[in-house]
Amino acid sequence: MVDVVVTGIGLISSLGTNLETSWQNLLVGQSGIRLQQPFAKLNPRPLALIAQQPAELEDLAWLAIASAIKDAGLKLPLPECGVVIGSSRSHQAAWEDLARQIYFDVPEIALERWLDKLPHAPAITAARQIGAKNSVLAPMAACATGIWTIAQAYELIQTGQCQRALAGAVEAPITPLTLAGFQQMGALARTGAYPFDRDREGLALGEGAAMFVLETAKQAKERQAKIYGQILGFGLTCDAYHANTPEPQSRSAIAAVKQCLERSKLLSTDIDYIHTHGTATKLNDQSEANILQMLFPHGVAVSSTKGATGHTLGASGALGTAFCLMALRDQLLPPCVGLQTPEFDLDFVTTPRRGKIHSVLCFSFGFGGQNAVVALRKFDE
Repeated sequence: MVDVVVTGIGLISSLGTNLETSWQNLLVGQSGIRLQQPFAKLNPRPLALIAQQPAELEDLAWLAIASAIKDAGLKLPLPECGVVIGSSRSHQAAWEDLARQIYFDVPEIALERWLDKLPHAPAITAARQIGAKNSVLAPMAACATGIWTIAQAYELIQTGQCQRALAGAVEAPITPLTLAGFQQMGALARTGAYPFDRDREGLALGEGAAMFVLETAKQAKERQAKIYGQILGFGLTCDAYHANTPEPQSRSAIAAVKQCLERSKLLSTDIDYIHTHGTATKLNDQSEANILQMLFPHGVAVSSTKGATGHTLGASGALGTAFCLMALRDQLLPPCVGLQTPEFDLDFVTTPRRGKIHSVLCFSFGFGGQNAVVALRKFDE
């Protein structure tokens, strides 16, 4: 087995346009969720916008990619680098615009560059931007997409396909169709996102992107790169149960956690912190709390950052992984912003908590029963 480490991170969220700003604002308990009405025909909703208007997917992706490459101390082009970038919505906003033009019979329908609006476009575009000529993958696994990208990049390096990979996820989901769909499901919050709270209302959609430079520890040490942490392993399963309801016994999600621990050669008692999926919806939080109580009966520090960043859907696991790596770097656990009155008997981090943090997990549980878990640890040479 090859040791795979993270040497660069790029992140943009409603908390800030770079990693450090987002991290510091998270630590002080700030939330990027505000009552917004980006579309006149839809009612105002709590949303986590980065700017005043919904963001462009390409802009978010490239800002995070460029930041990750700079943070890793690399220069373009990177022809031998693998690319694994995903999005659960991708260019949905562009296709909604096109559909409106067709419906209203607009004479000049903008079909130019339509190939750049297909679901795999963020990965293909990134490969062109950095000059990558190795493997290019574009996973889509609902809200589990972010961790899927990290897992696939890890495997590319483990199999020797490449020594370095750019991985991550991007989401610009503030579109009329997305808002209307979640509203129809009854999943949207009315005032804000309050993960695991007794009075939680639902999720608040957010924009964001997080990108990582993964490489072999050997290569990282040879070029004297800083190392945020080591990727130990992952678990990936599917409920095969329902389009938007978790399997009642959480068997598949539990299997993903166990699979991750086994692959990472960890025991449940080795885990110092878990970044939960924590969407602030009734079903997800209840299901996740049950999993945590079952698999970690001894207790482990947990928090969700979606009360601060909003739910960035396919990018959420990537943002969570970035915050986990920052926790390892600073030996400081991020708070569960928005949590006031916990419904569940868990060790919630409600204010930044210092401690000896060596091994952590990040959870993502997406619609369609997509379950993804990744294990990270502080790198020990």
